[in-house]
Amino acid sequence: MEFCPKCGAIIVPKIGKKTKTISCANCGYRIKQKPSFVLKEKVKREKKDEIEVVDKRIDTLPKTDEECPKCKHKGAYYWTVQTRAGDESETRFFECEKCKHRWRSYT
Repeated sequence: MEFCPKCGAIIVPKIGKKTKTISCANCGYRIKQKPSFVLKEKVKREKKDEIEVVDKRIDTLPKTDEECPKCKHKGAYYWTVQTRAGDESETRFFECEKCKHRWRSYT
């Protein structure tokens, strides 16, 4: 690591499309010699940093006793979306908690 002789900040390499320069990030001082450097970065991951993908759905939607038109189960999750004009009522969507069938209600 090198430091700027003018201001004491760290001198960093800058790689353009065709040129390589070494200059100060603070005051812009450039080293006059032709730079020859290699940038390397190693990232070590620890087991605790890995993300585990779990194929499990966490149900956070509210439940109601709406009957599923497919399996006739009395229990479904629901949510509302404004699908039409703002002066009309919202559309309610349902998903059966047993068979995962989805349907909507325009009430």
